[in-house]
Amino acid sequence: MDSRETRLRELLLQGLGGDAVAYHAFLKEISAHLRGFLRKRVNNLPDDVEDLVQEALLAVHNQRHTYDSAQPLTAWVHAIAKYKLVDWLRRRANREHLNHPWDDEMDVLSSAETDATEAKRDVHKLLLQLPDRQRLPIVYVKLEGM
Repeated sequence: MDSRETRLRELLLQGLGGDAVAYHAFLKEISAHLRGFLRKRVNNLPDDVEDLVQEALLAVHNQRHTYDSAQPLTAWVHAIAKYKLVDWLRRRANREHLNHPWDDEMDVLSSAETDATEAKRDVHKLLLQLPDRQRLPIVYVKLEGM
């Protein structure tokens, strides 16, 4: 475990133990870490990055009791941030879908996100080739989370 990971983990565990100063330091350090993590994934939208950082921090705070101290802290935080990023992408797509085709939104996403969007489009095309009895369970369970 690297020193940053160890420090963040210790600060969180101290905070969970009631040390408000340690918890404040944890939130400050993890917010800087999240900012960099999210900035790499959302291009040219600094206000949205800040909103995502705040949403992720709130989720980390609300879910802090679920952290397993035997697991890497940053992996747990990254998972939370990724869920917030996916939620943001969905909200953005739903809001702008009425006015713009998806292709116009590609400049918002980093190259990794662009690749994921292209893969999603390809999967959608392939799913359309399946009969309903095979396609619908995949769509409902895997894509829509039902």
